[in-house]
Amino acid sequence: MRISSFSIHPVAVADPPLRSSYGRHAPYALRTILVLQTTGGLTGISEAHGGDGSLAALEAIKPMVLGMDPFQMHALWMGWGRPEASGDRSQTWLVPGENPRDARTRAFAAVEAACLDIIGKAVGKPVCDLLGGRARDAAPFSAYLFYKHGGGGGLGGDAREDEYGECLTPESMVRQCRQMVDFYGFQEIKLKGGVLEPELEIETIRQLMHAFGPKYPLRIDPNCAWSVETSVHVGISLQEELSGGGYLEDPTAGMEGMAEVRRRLLADGIETPLASNVAVTGFDDILPAWQSDAVQVVLSDPHYWGGIRNVQRLSDLCEHLGVGVSMHSNNHLGVSMMIMAHACCVSPAMHFACDTHYPWQTEQDEVLAGGRVKFKQGAVVIPDKPGLGIELDMDQVARIEERYHKLPFRKRDDAEEMRRHVDPNWQRVLPRW
Repeated sequence: MRISSFSIHPVAVADPPLRSSYGRHAPYALRTILVLQTTGGLTGISEAHGGDGSLAALEAIKPMVLGMDPFQMHALWMGWGRPEASGDRSQTWLVPGENPRDARTRAFAAVEAACLDIIGKAVGKPVCDLLGGRARDAAPFSAYLFYKHGGGGGLGGDAREDEYGECLTPESMVRQCRQMVDFYGFQEIKLKGGVLEPELEIETIRQLMHAFGPKYPLRIDPNCAWSVETSVHVGISLQEELSGGGYLEDPTAGMEGMAEVRRRLLADGIETPLASNVAVTGFDDILPAWQSDAVQVVLSDPHYWGGIRNVQRLSDLCEHLGVGVSMHSNNHLGVSMMIMAHACCVSPAMHFACDTHYPWQTEQDEVLAGGRVKFKQGAVVIPDKPGLGIELDMDQVARIEERYHKLPFRKRDDAEEMRRHVDPNWQRVLPRW
């Protein structure tokens, strides 16, 4: 059995005007659907970041994949999957999916998921059961809250209903969270911070604690918007709210800054874990983060960490080092949702609920045959089907691929969206507070 066909489908997915320290989301998020077919008649599917960079990396790997045995992925990784060059692969400045240094890693991850889908179908087993067996039958996810402007995403006649409304106050964020928890059953809560004044974000976390109680672990992620001093202030202010299974994620930029925040909090007797997917983005970051005690929870991601198997390896490594593991998310469709779920279920040390942007996307954009992935008490149950357990609705893929080609932009630029809609002089400044 060999790979006989490699087709790439760039798509555009409606996205609300969510805010972060990077800026504001555009009306559409860019994604890429990959479809592999074999000489034996099997089809494997995957989903990757979108835009010109992702497409170029997949086009570059295509000649290596055509004709390969889908079972032989190590040779492909050794020849292609490693980062293109040494240097900064962090997400400190570039938004996820736009750093050219990890383009190869992300392209390999897309191919790996599609190959695992094929292998699973060939042997009649779910992907997570191919990789040593599942550590859990369902992958838990957290309610991922965002400050946002009014609007549901999309443009013109394709504009979407604004399900959550404008959310730029602590009170509106509690309402947003209540809607998510009631509908999806999430049992952990994450707030994307770095948008409002720190005191307002502290108040938001406090109101979430008051509304939901200690049974819902809380976390906040300002994407490096704060100085060391502000990070310590927030850590002290929220020591009670972020205890009991929560954490403080990427409060400040760089490994040294994270380590200094940790030292100062410990000096005050505060043991709130610090998490990262900005300072720590690859295996070469793990040892320095552990040695400096800068990061106590690593946020994996099967897309830019190099695939499901690398997330499993990361889980094993972190377990030996006594470091926690969770999972980062980006705007995504159901294919990515299932890739993330399988990665979680083959990673025994992943005890924190994973992030997901899935509630921010809509049924109108879903590419899965049969509709969107369902949640049960905030978790995605691995289906009793081979491979990833999903199939594509190719008519829907064609529709949102046509939309992609009509859009004027080919990369994510949250700062430009801020300048266009909020402040013409806006720049991402670190630290902002």
